[in-house]
Amino acid sequence: MRIVVAVKYVPDINAERKFADCRVVRDPAEGTLNELDENALEAALQIVEALPEGEQESAEVVAVTVAPPEGDVALRKAFQMGVHRGVRVSDDALAGSDYFGTTAALAAAVRHLEAEGPVDLVVTGMAALDGLGSVVPALLAAELGRPSLTFAKTVAVAGGALEITRETDEATETLTAPLPAVLSVADTANRPRFPNFKLIMAARSKAIEELSPADLGLDPAVVGAAGARTETTAAAPRPEKPEVELVQDKGEGGKALAEYLIRNELV
Repeated sequence: MRIVVAVKYVPDINAERKFADCRVVRDPAEGTLNELDENALEAALQIVEALPEGEQESAEVVAVTVAPPEGDVALRKAFQMGVHRGVRVSDDALAGSDYFGTTAALAAAVRHLEAEGPVDLVVTGMAALDGLGSVVPALLAAELGRPSLTFAKTVAVAGGALEITRETDEATETLTAPLPAVLSVADTANRPRFPNFKLIMAARSKAIEELSPADLGLDPAVVGAAGARTETTAAAPRPEKPEVELVQDKGEGGKALAEYLIRNELV
């Protein structure tokens, strides 16, 4: 069993978001592994741990990211969780890639790894917290020509097939697909493990493989700002919240509330 987990290096969700030239400023001091990708890593590791003992020894979980060198932070966190191998696709030409460019780079990395041996499963989180697009899993499945099972709450692999359950507003669905496949995992699927001291120490020195678009045979025209199919035309800081207006109810609180709603055109 060989599993590739796509992970993303994102700004810390608690840090102040900044924009320059309509792009998110990615301060290395505030970057981290996308929190929702921890669920994907945990799902991949649990799949391997559920294999028969003999198959576990030959199984491999590979974390892949498309990021500048600072993105190694995300891969180091993946190592701390128990991932066997980390690959970073990195080049100045990738700057400004949209969902489609990022997908093209990830798919090329998967094909590159397949030259060494089959990749049975590609796993992603349900979204990246810097963009919240939630489209890369489906785009990646289309690019690789594989079935896509998304927003999984439970995951099982047996007999060369992937089975998941997922919840919608109206029902709980059970879906299956043959391997190889692409899977996205919901944030309710599991509780990511806490790294142990041994893995934390080993992650500091573990080698990270760096690949360029040229290494992957990627056409420069499909990645980066030059290949983007979408364009951000404007970006502005979130407006500050207005001062809180406190009204002490002395018997006319309802009237004050109604006047407030009318004054602010909320009715």
